[in-house]
Amino acid sequence: MGEIEKMNHTKVTEFIILGFYEFPEMQLFLFILFLIIYLMCLTGNLLIIFTVCSDSHLHSPMFFFLCNLSFLEICYVTVTMPKLLAVLIAQNKTISFMQCMIQMYLFLVCTDVEFYLLTAMAYDRYVAICKPLHYTIIMNKKVSIILAIASWIIAFLMPVSYVTLISQSFFCSSNKINNLFCDATALMSLSCSGTYVIETLTYIEGSLLGFTPLILTIISYVYIISAILKMHSAKGRQKAFSTCSSHLTVVLLFYGTSLGVYMRPKSAYSMDLNKLLTVVYITVIPLLNPLIYSLRNKELKETLWKTTRRTIFSQNY
Repeated sequence: MGEIEKMNHTKVTEFIILGFYEFPEMQLFLFILFLIIYLMCLTGNLLIIFTVCSDSHLHSPMFFFLCNLSFLEICYVTVTMPKLLAVLIAQNKTISFMQCMIQMYLFLVCTDVEFYLLTAMAYDRYVAICKPLHYTIIMNKKVSIILAIASWIIAFLMPVSYVTLISQSFFCSSNKINNLFCDATALMSLSCSGTYVIETLTYIEGSLLGFTPLILTIISYVYIISAILKMHSAKGRQKAFSTCSSHLTVVLLFYGTSLGVYMRPKSAYSMDLNKLLTVVYITVIPLLNPLIYSLRNKELKETLWKTTRRTIFSQNY
């Protein structure tokens, strides 16, 4: 039996991404829909990066982390969306084994980076609201850069062992991935090797990467909310809450979907539910992030409006 599995494993040189195979008549519509979402994600996040970089008044730690987050969202959609668009419009459903592993690795890297960046942003808001007099000393430029670089470096290192284990699994039952990209949970469902080690590693890393940043974020917001409630001025409370409400919204969206996808036991795995959560994960969140921050942050909203007006005015004249 072991020899048969090994033979079948060597034959798996490519995978087939099924995408939305359940809706053959809607492929063109879905292609247009996801293309619009992809372009909106790129435009919105690039606009935030350009606006923050071009305005010296926005050169603060909060907007520095926001730029990192916007760049990350661009990476998110670019890792998954081009292949999904090819699946929808050209019916080019095949992806090589190596390309699949690279796509899965890069997607996990992006996920890990977002965990760390959101935690760093929560700490930044904690210092700004709870220790305003020491904010410029604690959250100086050097500290902000270190936190951002550490987030990216750790994120690139953490998924290596996980992806290596999956790449060495035997895929002897099927090579059809019933998802929108090379998702780790979908690949594990195709494996006929024992997945106990991989599942155990998922929960260990999930606890470290997901719950540890989540706990740190919750602790930060406990202190933030406590500090806001102690403020005597209603205007001061409103201003303090407005600076962190957008971040809190993004945190709830991201953690809700990511923990739903990756921390469910295999017995509770549902292809339809996972595909729905994946759509939210790879399209809705990267699309909503720039909208949430631009609409709920008064300073950024005003600067975006000025930049847009200046651009339109310069083109007309």
